[in-house]
Amino acid sequence: MSKWIIQPMPDAEFLALHPELPPLVARLLWNRHLRTQEQIDEFLNPDYLQDIHDPFLFNDMAKAVTIIFTAIAEQKRIVVHGDYDADGVSATAILYNCLKKMGAKHVDIFIPHREIDGYGLNLKTVEEFLKQKDELIITCDCGISNLPEVTLAKKNGLQVIITDHHSIPPEIPPADAIIHPKIPGEKYPDKGLCGAAVAFKLVQGLLKRHKEEGKQLIGEQSHESFEKWQLDLVAIATIGDMVTLLGESRTLTRYGLTVLNKTKNLGLRYLMHVAGLVDENGAPKRGALNSHNVGFQIVPRLNAAGRMDHANSAFGLLIAKTETEAQELAAQLNKNNTDRQKMTEVVVKEAREQIKTTHQEDNACLFVLGDAWPTGLLGLVAGKLKDEYYKPVLVMNRAEGEINGSGRSIEEFDLIANLQKLDKYFSKYGGHPQACGFSLKNEKELENFKQALEKSAHKTLKQVELVPKILVDAEVDLDEVNWKLFDLLQKFEPFGQNNEEPKYAAYGLTVTGISPVGQDGRHLRLMVKHNSTVIRKTIGFGLGDINRCEVDWKTCLQPGDKVDMVFTVGVNEWNGNRELQLTIEDIKKG
Repeated sequence: MSKWIIQPMPDAEFLALHPELPPLVARLLWNRHLRTQEQIDEFLNPDYLQDIHDPFLFNDMAKAVTIIFTAIAEQKRIVVHGDYDADGVSATAILYNCLKKMGAKHVDIFIPHREIDGYGLNLKTVEEFLKQKDELIITCDCGISNLPEVTLAKKNGLQVIITDHHSIPPEIPPADAIIHPKIPGEKYPDKGLCGAAVAFKLVQGLLKRHKEEGKQLIGEQSHESFEKWQLDLVAIATIGDMVTLLGESRTLTRYGLTVLNKTKNLGLRYLMHVAGLVDENGAPKRGALNSHNVGFQIVPRLNAAGRMDHANSAFGLLIAKTETEAQELAAQLNKNNTDRQKMTEVVVKEAREQIKTTHQEDNACLFVLGDAWPTGLLGLVAGKLKDEYYKPVLVMNRAEGEINGSGRSIEEFDLIANLQKLDKYFSKYGGHPQACGFSLKNEKELENFKQALEKSAHKTLKQVELVPKILVDAEVDLDEVNWKLFDLLQKFEPFGQNNEEPKYAAYGLTVTGISPVGQDGRHLRLMVKHNSTVIRKTIGFGLGDINRCEVDWKTCLQPGDKVDMVFTVGVNEWNGNRELQLTIEDIKKG
């Protein structure tokens, strides 16, 4: 059962300083820790020219740009090493597009295979680059944890530029230049950029220098135009990687969504079509594309390539030049996503059973291990189990004598910090406080690793109330939920990390109707009324799934019952009709 936390009202001083703000808007801004007029203006009315930082504020930007300019001028062999998720693939496409536009003759890309190569650089890959006589490696969305690999590259004469945003390891690789907002001593003001946004900053730096030197891009496109047409990929990556959506990330994503709604990217057009977001003419079916569409329809399809096959197909889609190529790759990614959904259900069920049979329910940290689970699904499964049990969860598979794993954690337990304390067990690892990936050095050490992490989790969490918390922006009467409220909420788009979609609580609702909807009745349509005779329609996704819910809401609710509800406010559009939709986040029987 979730704990609802009603956010506090703004203090009197804040309200006095901002009398122009409607009370609800003031409360939402206060809840997002936006206090100064400058912060509020940037949030409500982001300005691309004013709120985007100079890329040369990065300590190593000038160095990185010079290295790349020299490589292009001397026709050196450049390889862009990306990652297999939506962030990494988008970053790779952005950098590749820019290098080609600037006239680079020899540019290859390398995106690792999740199961064969694992995350980031590996020694075999570096050795392959050496055999190919590559001369410059540019990483995107990876590299900061690859000390041995970068050392090997440098030892053999390769230049290395790292662009990354992941957690900083104890020892930094000896790259020629590192573009990373969180590296010690880095003066760049925005620390929350995703991998593709960091790659985009490098592209901004390259374009700025290129223009200053009076050079023209291939195809006669202006530097400013080329830069802004890459923002759709930045928006997709930022939303997909769940980084903060405040500051520069928010501005980039806000403008990126505008670009996405009129994108020139053939691959994205066809991907949105197979996802049911646009019609055959490219017109949105249900209003303008927003962060929800991106997060639940576009990102999963891009991620599915690397989870079920190889992310090269996602990269190919993003740089597709012909209708046929774009159409075929979009269809492939759509099928990958369907297969991914089915397989995830199977693995989640098996993992859930393993937790029960091994009697782990009372443990502080949960571990499951499969022999035939696809590596690409481990993180998804870990995330679903983490949500179910509200505990750190590590999901692993055994393949060719090696154990690979992915972990997801709750906010009370910093997963990557704890893995760093146990780094002797890993051949490779990396990630964030709430998400990680790793490979064990030795399968014989599995039990020792599990015991060590369980001990650490128990120590950290023994005094913690392990229930999910829902931050509620305000308590409301359902009659206050109207189009005026919805229009106000639109100023807060795009929603995401640190700018969650506003949630409201309503108490003492009367149920007037109950109907299961969707496949196998997994979702629940509830008709409710509050302090008037007006009946409101709500939808609870997953509320009819007894595997996900502690309560079988389909059977325990009857017309006339009283319920309390936390919900978000959206819009449902179909066949030219438009109505407000209340989506249930949590529900409690009165």
